[in-house]
Amino acid sequence: MKKYFWTLIVGLLSVGQVSAVDKNAPNVLFIMVDDLRPELGAYGKTVIKSPNIDKLANEGVMFTNAYVNVPVCGASRASMMTGLRPNKKRFRTFYARADEDAENAKTLFGYLTEQGYHTQSMGKIMHDAGDSVSQWSIAPWKSSSIGGMGHRNYVLEENIARFGRVKKGPPFESADVEDNAYFDGIIADHAIEALSDAKSLDQPFFMAVGFVKPHLPFNAPKRYWDLYNERDIELADNPFQPTNAPVRAVHGWGELRKFDGIPKKPKLVSDDMARKLIHGYYASVSYVDAQVGKVLGELDALGLSDNTIVFLLGDHGWSLGEHGLWAKHSPFDHATKTPLIVRLPSQKENPAATGAAHGLVEFVDIFPTILELTKQPKLDQLQGSSFVAQIRDPKAPGKTAVFPRYQLAEVIKTEDYALTEWYGKQGKMLARMLYDHRVDPEETHNVAEEPEYSDVVEDLHNQLVAMMESR
Repeated sequence: MKKYFWTLIVGLLSVGQVSAVDKNAPNVLFIMVDDLRPELGAYGKTVIKSPNIDKLANEGVMFTNAYVNVPVCGASRASMMTGLRPNKKRFRTFYARADEDAENAKTLFGYLTEQGYHTQSMGKIMHDAGDSVSQWSIAPWKSSSIGGMGHRNYVLEENIARFGRVKKGPPFESADVEDNAYFDGIIADHAIEALSDAKSLDQPFFMAVGFVKPHLPFNAPKRYWDLYNERDIELADNPFQPTNAPVRAVHGWGELRKFDGIPKKPKLVSDDMARKLIHGYYASVSYVDAQVGKVLGELDALGLSDNTIVFLLGDHGWSLGEHGLWAKHSPFDHATKTPLIVRLPSQKENPAATGAAHGLVEFVDIFPTILELTKQPKLDQLQGSSFVAQIRDPKAPGKTAVFPRYQLAEVIKTEDYALTEWYGKQGKMLARMLYDHRVDPEETHNVAEEPEYSDVVEDLHNQLVAMMESR
């Protein structure tokens, strides 16, 4: 702890404070979970064991229609942290960086540093820890160099011996080990230590904690695998391409195919493998949930919850066999929708101000929301809008539309519909699909070319084009 504390102090001295923020301004604990879909107890998925995140949801506001702006990690995080929308040239891939794609933009953490916040990152926040690194108060900390196989973090000797540190091993692992044998347990331990040190600071903090699971491979201690009976796991009820969907809507989920034991063909994995993958995903979520609980427990134990705003969110969703897909990288809801939970200090003691907010929000809105909650000056670069009104009153309306995109696919999602249009390099529309969420929430039947939806398609198309031209 002493070594970490002195690193913190040196960082503060080297960065300095540009503005003198009120030392009683609220702290922000920002928890991000990689590849997290709304497969949680609080979201009505009773199979999942997620008691700690469920508790946080019950103490705050749980957004049920929160969408990322691009369903791939690097781009999603860069867009979120700059408050800028992705477009054809900016924030497109998993390795996208804010300091390269938007080199003159301020990041959320950089702006808060300027205002006098102590800002620090641990685990996976920006996809590349070097992205905008100088904007943090102290250098980001990652656990990926500790033990096992690099970022894939196998701990079983047979996996390490067979696959070394270069090749991908199996897509899951269950080892009878303590939580901190894997990265997320180490990250939780580090966050607990950082919270203890931050309590002594004479300034508010923005602490970002990024958990790696349930990202592939689905590695988690055996105790979390034991929470589920694999025989009882249900497979996706729509493991097929949507009726009349363009070929472009489906991809080869290459992220999973790179792992040992996953066939290059056929398109669908076997039912046995599907159950094992879902089992691993569930175990990984429960493992991360336990780490979240440890961090939030320490926040309470230190008396910091009374002045700390908590955000918990995924960087995008993930498909578990729906539409025959096993990854993100698509315009479907399973890839673009993710949990978002916000707890204000006042809500912990006032259950009447908590609940489920069903209005639409998108992740480009997070930056302006945190600025409003912390009473910091507005920033002209931001392209989203604050959803503080929904945090204060979950029944307040959300946006009329949100706009994810991925590669050539441009998307508009409203309360009732989801329209996706693919555009070529010359701006020509190549294909499109429309889903009526009122009758088809699982997006199984493309109705874009059905006559009765022509007015809907035209209206949504016009809104989508206007958005594309504005960013």
